[in-house]
Amino acid sequence: MAYEAFIASSASVPTRENLHDLFNGLIWHTFPRSKLQLNRLQSGAIAAQGVGAIRGPLRDAITVFDENAALLQAPPALWAALRARDWQRLFVSERALWSQARLVLFGHALLEKLAAPYKSITAHVFVEPVPAALGAHLPDWDVWLAERLQGEALERKPFTPLPVLGVPGWWPANEDPAFYADAQVFRPPRTA
Repeated sequence: MAYEAFIASSASVPTRENLHDLFNGLIWHTFPRSKLQLNRLQSGAIAAQGVGAIRGPLRDAITVFDENAALLQAPPALWAALRARDWQRLFVSERALWSQARLVLFGHALLEKLAAPYKSITAHVFVEPVPAALGAHLPDWDVWLAERLQGEALERKPFTPLPVLGVPGWWPANEDPAFYADAQVFRPPRTA
């Protein structure tokens, strides 16, 4: 039985003794509505299309979200710089604004990578800003997010990359502005 179908039919999440499954369980406890919504979409797609060599756009997007997503509550100037992939503005010239931001990691594989951090770890930030009115209360974030995790929206892959160790305070080396000059990590936007 497919993993997602098992969760949907049994209302339990199989786990092994490893960091990946530990972090997955912790995200289930922190974002139960959102994880359940992702599971509904994933198991529904499996029921409709079966399990094959190619997952399709919806299942691919769900997997990216589940494994590697992050949520950001931040001032508009940070969002504008992030969407533009203007890393110097995001992390250097607007650095002080990060004191008004909250970055919450949702992806359990992302959390697992951070157990042994390296510079190029990149999250897929959900492109809709978490409203400031929700504050830091993660159960409210969960309700808000679960309502937005819809099939058609996810198929469009509503994510933008964020090298997480560039976030001020997350890695000592990023105190030096030269940290962000690494174009292999802080890549410019793709051109059409």
